[in-house]
Amino acid sequence: MFTQIITFLIIVAIIGCIMYGRKLIRTEKVDAVFGNPERAKGGTHWIIVGSSVILLTWLYYSWDIAKSFYPQSANELCQVGKVNDSLLSLKYLFPIEEREFKSTSIIKAENKNITKLKNEIKNSSEISEQHRTILLGLIDKTKSTIPLLTNEALLDNQTKVKIFELAGKIDQLSAEFQKKDYPYESSEQRNKRLIDAQAEGGWGASGTAVENTVEVPTIPKTDKGLKFDAAAQELKVISDEFFKLRNHNFQYKSVMKEIKDDVKTFRKEANDSEEVASTLAKDVLKIARRIEYASIFPPKTLNDLQGAIISFDKVQKKEQGSLKYVDMFLFPAGTIVSSGPNCSEQGSGRWLPKPSDTLDKFILLSKPSVGFKNIPLLWFEMMDVSKIVGFILPDWIADIVPGKYPVHNESGVVEPNFKSKVLSVVTGEFKLFKIPVPMGHIWDSFLRVLLGLVIGIILGVPLGLFMGLNRFAKGFFDPLIELYRPVPPLAWAPLIISVLGIDNVGKVFLLFMVSFSIMIISARAGASGTQLSKIHASHSLGASRWQILRYVIFPNSLPEILTGVRVAIGMCWGTLVAAEFLAGTTGIGFVENVAKKYFQYEVIWITIFVMGMLGLLFDVTLRKLIDKYIPWRGKG
Repeated sequence: MFTQIITFLIIVAIIGCIMYGRKLIRTEKVDAVFGNPERAKGGTHWIIVGSSVILLTWLYYSWDIAKSFYPQSANELCQVGKVNDSLLSLKYLFPIEEREFKSTSIIKAENKNITKLKNEIKNSSEISEQHRTILLGLIDKTKSTIPLLTNEALLDNQTKVKIFELAGKIDQLSAEFQKKDYPYESSEQRNKRLIDAQAEGGWGASGTAVENTVEVPTIPKTDKGLKFDAAAQELKVISDEFFKLRNHNFQYKSVMKEIKDDVKTFRKEANDSEEVASTLAKDVLKIARRIEYASIFPPKTLNDLQGAIISFDKVQKKEQGSLKYVDMFLFPAGTIVSSGPNCSEQGSGRWLPKPSDTLDKFILLSKPSVGFKNIPLLWFEMMDVSKIVGFILPDWIADIVPGKYPVHNESGVVEPNFKSKVLSVVTGEFKLFKIPVPMGHIWDSFLRVLLGLVIGIILGVPLGLFMGLNRFAKGFFDPLIELYRPVPPLAWAPLIISVLGIDNVGKVFLLFMVSFSIMIISARAGASGTQLSKIHASHSLGASRWQILRYVIFPNSLPEILTGVRVAIGMCWGTLVAAEFLAGTTGIGFVENVAKKYFQYEVIWITIFVMGMLGLLFDVTLRKLIDKYIPWRGKG
């Protein structure tokens, strides 16, 4: 119901915003000419249209619309899939979905193999003439078995009768299948089926991501589904009976026995030096056995069976009714398929999770008691302020305090002194009050990106400005920066993680390397792009170097610097995921890495959405800062 309402609201929003946008265009000011930046301001309605189109596409191609408006469609298509699966092996014999009869394909393939093997025997220089004659005789005898299988006059009456019975069973099934009361289920059987179907769960997330759901329920829940399920079971029995048949008449069995005996005798008499001849004889026997186990029949023997299958296929497609249109229009890029007793989504609905399932999974993972791998996505813990103090203050502060650390006395007691108390403070080994501190996978990734980015800005911007203003700095640092900047972050990751470890230090340093080079390039471009007329004007007014840097060069560089920050944010997020993929026990990248191993598509898309939202949060914040504190950007 919720998805239905959302779908309706999305469609209304798209139509309404498009109409509003067209109306706005007609009433736009005449002086807002093309090229005027004012034309790009506003446009919230187009943002709504773009976001709504993306969401509507997701709802459609994930089959969430189908699930919402036709919740039993997957279950019914599962039963249809069972019928198609049961028919598949039978239809494979005939030119229904294939180009030719299966028997024809097998005969053509084995004739090619016989010709190829015959030429190999003739051209082999490692076998004697006597063995060549025997092998050629065996291959000719093997080829002669094919006409024994395709001759209508040699077909056993018992086989004819069985094929006729199977065709009759399919015709009978076609007639029964069209009746409304098929498959004649009693009320007791119906109640039991519905109870079992209810216990099985509903159509839900792949990999049972949501409680009491399966990917596609297999027990029929509707009368239409029951009809197809019963037909699939009958077709499975008919198919099994047919493939037990072998068109092995008396003449064929006799020739086949001779071939097996002759090959066995030939290989038994061959000595070690005649291994090639023995191998060729074994190849002859392989061809003979493939012909023996194949379902080869005379060309017209299976006409009745083929006609019965085609008739039933037409009937079952007709009986699908509106379901085939639901499948056609609401299951784009795939459908529900069956393999044996199981059904699964095949197509975009499998790897593109439904928004409703993804939201349910996100709510489940957002619970602090659940989380992912016993760690919340985003929560808080009460931490003593002493731990924060110990993290900030370096331990060497205690080392430089005059005096020595206390030593235990003869009674085995250690009396603290001022130096040991300072050490307790800088290491956080004391008690204060507790404050809430964020924790969880999202917070860990956010903090790593923030630290790497801030350190890169603090160190990269001054160096970039220095390189843009000083010949020595540019010549000295430029080769170093340009040497490592083009190298992909993934190339550095194994080295950095192996040297600095898998904890936060290695990941933050890798992110620092990414942001550092970007900030240097952007700050240098901003400094070197300052208009010379402004600098000359500052000099003529008596400004010092510091004043020129503070009031002219730095403000002129800010747009470039902040654009570099925006680029660095995106690069840092991409690098962080790679680093957490390689080595990590927390973070969004770690969550996605574990989820992909178990095909938890909902979790994968949750991590993608979270990373996108966090990146958007960074970017929107930065754009607001640019608009507020750099009003001169783009105005000369």
